[in-house]
Amino acid sequence: MSPIRSATIVALASAVLATTLTGCSFGAAEEDDSPITIGADLELSGAAAPVGKAYQRALELKVDQLNASGALGKRKVRLTVKDNRSDVNESLRNVGDFSNDAKVNAIIMGGCNECAVGAVRTINERKIPTIALAPSGAVASPTPERRYVFKLAPNAADSAAALTVELRRRGITEVGVLHSADDYGREGLAALDDEFRKVGIKRVRAEAVRTTDTELGEPIRRLANRDPAGLIIWTPPEQAALAATAADQSGYAGSLFFDAAAAGDLFLGGSGRATERATLIFTQTMVIDDVIATTPAKAARRQWFQDYTARFGGYNGLSSFAADAVQLLADSALRAGGPTGSVNRDGLRDVLETSQLDGLSGPIRMTPDNHSGLMPQALTTLVARGGRWRLAG
Repeated sequence: MSPIRSATIVALASAVLATTLTGCSFGAAEEDDSPITIGADLELSGAAAPVGKAYQRALELKVDQLNASGALGKRKVRLTVKDNRSDVNESLRNVGDFSNDAKVNAIIMGGCNECAVGAVRTINERKIPTIALAPSGAVASPTPERRYVFKLAPNAADSAAALTVELRRRGITEVGVLHSADDYGREGLAALDDEFRKVGIKRVRAEAVRTTDTELGEPIRRLANRDPAGLIIWTPPEQAALAATAADQSGYAGSLFFDAAAAGDLFLGGSGRATERATLIFTQTMVIDDVIATTPAKAARRQWFQDYTARFGGYNGLSSFAADAVQLLADSALRAGGPTGSVNRDGLRDVLETSQLDGLSGPIRMTPDNHSGLMPQALTTLVARGGRWRLAG
């Protein structure tokens, strides 16, 4: 375990205390020392294991940092992790177990869209605040039917808008789209079509692939045969890398574009040659080592990047969403108050619904009408150069 730097402790303390100390005072005799317990339902085995393991690393690092910072007073965050094996039914069982445990204050779910949507009824009935890291809009919308469900991931409409701006800047008027055959993939295709209609970009072909597919040569060839100037890859990270390799092997000479859900590791490894000069829409934290830390928020993001890299030997772009989910829940639990040692789930939910945070991922704003908190301003344009992602420009 790498040592927690003093700068990190100061940044973490400031982030929590700025939003929690107003209206609160900790008297030595009455200070709450009850733990803030978070259950995590993650894809640690099965098809989505690489993403789930990235989330687990981030959650554990963030919990360690918060507990070492002293920002929670005598309270500590406790993390309990269950593997859902990338299976919807197993995920639902995990959520049920967490919600039945009176010691669990809240749940964080991983990147499985179907798991999060499938658990909505249980989450609402058990009244347990839950932040899902899955990108599908159906996770947190319609809001009246998802009172206890929140989402912390890029939104399809925001990714589509940013991609369209970049296509126009590059003068690309015809594109092909490879998208996942799930709710998020279909949502993305619809969002792209909406944006394309506004500016006269033509989608010449779209191909849907199951998220478990690994043989992508044929759908990529069908797209490449239409000779579009741009090829958009709207799939999970591991599949996006396979798609880029398939495009390279097919001889496709156009430009590759990835939506935010395709982000994964900073260093591109074996897919580096295939993705060279590809464009990715994602958060600035992915390349914060390219950014001058001119604000406290940017300094905190840089420190997070450095701490994660020091502990794990590399950086995964999705990690900041998991870390921000822990921060939001810890902050909300402190502000929700309640008798010492009690679990105040309703109070936590109410506070979470109006939370604002200049987080590691970017600006986050939850409201009663919008439970998907990542703001569009969090997204920027990255480009693959020399086997890693860099800030475009």
